Amino acid sequence: MMNSSFSAYGCRTGLITPGDDIVDRIIRSAPEGIRDGDIITIAESALATAEGRVIRLADVTPSPEALRYGERYQMDPRVAEVVISESDEIVGGIPGYLLCIRNGTLLPNAGVDGSNAPDGTIIPLPADADASARRIRQEIRERTGREVAILIIDSRTHAMRLGVSGVTIGCSGMEAVTDCRGKNDLFGRTLEVTRRAVGDCIASAAELLMGEADECIPVVIIRGLEELVGEGEGIETIAPGECLFMGAMRK
Repeated sequence: MMNSSFSAYGCRTGLITPGDDIVDRIIRSAPEGIRDGDIITIAESALATAEGRVIRLADVTPSPEALRYGERYQMDPRVAEVVISESDEIVGGIPGYLLCIRNGTLLPNAGVDGSNAPDGTIIPLPADADASARRIRQEIRERTGREVAILIIDSRTHAMRLGVSGVTIGCSGMEAVTDCRGKNDLFGRTLEVTRRAVGDCIASAAELLMGEADECIPVVIIRGLEELVGEGEGIETIAPGECLFMGAMRK
């Protein structure tokens, strides 16, 4: 059974720049050190920056496709070009944004973002967030001897809702989605479809401390949920045809 409470600790790492040792920043900024069972959440933009994913718009030459998208959706065609390169599929858009499928998830602009990026640059998502999570978890184990879980998180909009909340895009050391099917509800009925996006719930809690502006807290440690920490890897996704929103859009 899950604990009835947990704690969250924001880590003020200082400004992350390309090539920084993000594991060292995490260890040195942890307010009470790192403990066994900690769930360490890391903002994707900080991780992508440390991994050298920052792109200078001056170096981008838009393709004819990007020029068409830029004109249709009133966006910088250089941004559109990067979004195209980061997307598995583009399914539509609104002014300023393309709606994309990337690595099995639906998201605006394939996660490419210009906020919290130096002037004239944009930052795509980490190339392989699950692989980054595994690497960081292993390095923390080697440097501290602690067994932790790592979540790479982002903030996203949701269908017909105003504002953003947290989602997990990379995971190592826990199950990001748990299965409640077969359990009973309060009245003894058997649950048939319910799964819990535990990683996303934790990401949203961490986002409260990280913020979206100049807080400079790209890492949050969640403590008190050690029963979730184990050997889980990655995030289970569904096919577009099984998604309520995508399935309805494509009919």
